[in-house]
Amino acid sequence: MEEKRSVYLDHNATTPLHPEVWKAMEEFSQRRWGNPSSIHHFGRRAKEALEEARDVFAKALCAHSSELVFTSGGTESANLALRGAAYAKQNQGRHILASAVEHPAVLQTLRALQKEGFELTLIPVDQYGRVDLDFLKDHLRSTTILVSVMAANNEVGTLQPLKEIGELLEKSGALFHTDAVQALGKIPVSPQKWRVDLLSASSHKLNGPTGAGLLYVRKGTKLSPLFHGGGQEFGLRRGTENLLGIVGFAQAMRVHRKLLEQGEIDRLASLTQSLRKGINDLAVPTRINTPLQGALPNTLNVAFLGRSNEQILFYLDSCGIAVSGGSACSSQSAKPSHVLLAMGLSRKEALSSLRFSFGLNNTQEDVDYVLEKLQTFLQTPRQIR
Repeated sequence: MEEKRSVYLDHNATTPLHPEVWKAMEEFSQRRWGNPSSIHHFGRRAKEALEEARDVFAKALCAHSSELVFTSGGTESANLALRGAAYAKQNQGRHILASAVEHPAVLQTLRALQKEGFELTLIPVDQYGRVDLDFLKDHLRSTTILVSVMAANNEVGTLQPLKEIGELLEKSGALFHTDAVQALGKIPVSPQKWRVDLLSASSHKLNGPTGAGLLYVRKGTKLSPLFHGGGQEFGLRRGTENLLGIVGFAQAMRVHRKLLEQGEIDRLASLTQSLRKGINDLAVPTRINTPLQGALPNTLNVAFLGRSNEQILFYLDSCGIAVSGGSACSSQSAKPSHVLLAMGLSRKEALSSLRFSFGLNNTQEDVDYVLEKLQTFLQTPRQIR
C-alpha cells in the first residue's frame, strides 16, 4: 500500500511556527515577563524586549522605530491604517481609491467607510491582477485622501507597481497604504523605496505566531486611533501589548531576513516553476492565473477548466495535500473569488481555480507527489454542476 504523504501547500493562509520562533517565545515566557508600561524592573525588562523587537523591524524595513506600531494582526493593521487615515483627513476630502483585488480586510473596511459617507472607487486590473495605472491617474481628485494597493496578491501572487504608484501620489496629497501581509518575509519590503505612508503586516504569514501584526506609519502621517485606553504604541494602538507574540514575530523576521540572504526566493521560485511546468505537461485544459514574472516566488494559481475546485481540493485533502480555493478569510463561501472575477475570469473559471503556496519545509518530492495525485484525479471525468 502506498504511503500517504503530508504536504502543506497553503502557506499564504498561514504558516507553521518556525523552531527558532518557538524557542525564542519559550525562553522569553520563562525568563522575562511584565507589563511594558510598569516602572519596576519587571516592567523595564519587558519594555526593553518590546523595543528590541521594534528595532528588528526598523532594520528590516529601513524605517525608524518610532514609525512602527504593533497590533494584533494584519486585519487590525489595515483597519487602523484605513479608518485612521480616513477619519484624520475627512475634512480635506472623502474620496478613496483602492484596487479591485484587495484582501477582504481592506475591501470590507472600505465598504464600511462607504456606509459612513466616504466615496470609494475601485481600480481595475489586467488579466494577471495588475492595477491600471492610467485609471488611477485619471481618477485622482483634489478630494482623494487615501489610496490602498496591496504589495502582493494573496490569491494569485501578483506584485503591484508600488514605486510607480508612490511617485504618482507624492504631490497629490493622498496617503498611500499598502497591504504587505503576503510580501513580508517572501520578498524585500521597503516602505521608503515604495514611497508608501502606511504598510500593514502580519506575523503568522512568516512562520510567526498568530495574534501579532505591524503597521508602518511614515513620520508625520496623522491617524485617528480606533479605540481609547492607555498611551501604548505612540497612542495609536492602545492596550497592553501582546509581548510574547511580538517577541515571536521579531524572531520570525530575523529568520526570514537570513533566509532571503541565503537564496530562499530562488528555492521557492524553483519549486513553483516545477509545479507550473508539471501542470502544463498534464495536457489538460488549464489557465495559469499567476504571471510568470512579477509574482511572489511561492505562489501559483491555476484554473482547471471544466473541473470543480472543491472536488479537486477534497480529493487532494484525502491524499494528505492541503491547497486552497481562494483567500482563507473567505474560502468557506461557495462564491467565486472576487480577485479572479476582477481579472476577467468567468464564474465557472473562478470556481475551477486552486492556489498552491509553498513554504520553508516544502521539497521537490512534494511537487512530484502533488502532480501524481492531480494526474490521477484529472483522469476521472467530473464536471462543475
